[in-house]
Amino acid sequence: MARRGADLVGSREIAARLGLSRPESVHVWRQRYEDFPQPITRLGVGFVWDWADVEAWAKATGRLSKRKGKKR
Repeated sequence: MARRGADLVGSREIAARLGLSRPESVHVWRQRYEDFPQPITRLGVGFVWDWADVEAWAKATGRLSKRKGKKR
């Protein structure tokens, strides 16, 4: 469940914040890494994550540098 005031993101936002060239990479990570955060829900446009969960995972796995990960 999303926390109050959560920063909700889809695969496009995650890709942009982590410097990925393709949003599809997020879905590849979902399949490849069982510790990738679970989406909090799915809407007609796709899965939705709480950015704090994804950001914590990206930091823990070395996928987030100091330059990346800022809100855009």
